[in-house]
Amino acid sequence: MKNNSLILGGLLSALVVIAALVSFLWVPFDITQLSIPDKLQTPNEVHWLGTDHFGRDILSMIMIGARTSLAVAILAVGIGFFIGVPLGLAAATKKNSLLDETIMRTNDLIFAFPSLVIAILITALFGAGAMNAIIAIGIFNIPVFARVSRGAALSLWQKEFILAARVSGKSDLRISAEHIFPNIANLLIVQGTIQFSLGILAEAGLSYVGLGTQPPVPSWGRMLADSQTMVSFAPHLAIIPGSAIIVTVLGLNLMGDGLRDLLDPRVRRSRE
Repeated sequence: MKNNSLILGGLLSALVVIAALVSFLWVPFDITQLSIPDKLQTPNEVHWLGTDHFGRDILSMIMIGARTSLAVAILAVGIGFFIGVPLGLAAATKKNSLLDETIMRTNDLIFAFPSLVIAILITALFGAGAMNAIIAIGIFNIPVFARVSRGAALSLWQKEFILAARVSGKSDLRISAEHIFPNIANLLIVQGTIQFSLGILAEAGLSYVGLGTQPPVPSWGRMLADSQTMVSFAPHLAIIPGSAIIVTVLGLNLMGDGLRDLLDPRVRRSRE
């Protein structure tokens, strides 16, 4: 309870998650129904966050946009985690081998292309859409988890309990699964939280340029893109989705910082 970052980050993140979950069951208004007479309303007692240029309720769009952003980020981070971590562990097992060099140089090659560039390439081949955004962000996450898991695993392979496991006849694969991975899981959880917040930003950025989630599904990034020509007379169209992105990313970063303090005893001791 003394970890203020974890508490505040957890509360902000929980707020977004609850809004996304509630949107599966209920939203104030149907966003597929246009109401031109009600367009560009400022926040009022009927439309709590106002309406957009088509008369759609912004609160309803924010709620559905939350589940869109979270779904894209979860799947993208999942791709990076479940592919990158095994690659990093394999590279650490065969340090300075051909396998290690191949994995790490491939990671360097992927790092040379930001997720936006990868998304453009995928879009050129398969068209714009949420799934292509997930693939692009996920590919960019693979080398991140591979590097983190490899670096953490390398320091463990020299420990006495790993040497004892080798002497007992355990294979490298079994040692990685039973001893290495559990001991680096806390680091991977923290990194996953950070990548999750970056995934939210990446999805918003891709949607902003038209490469992410496509209409009629709402997206915070596309809401920002649609509002840029109306900021002078309807600033709430940009402020509200922008605030949603800020709150979500801030909450996840604070939670990641709090988890690092909680799970890493070295950081905790240094701050005490």
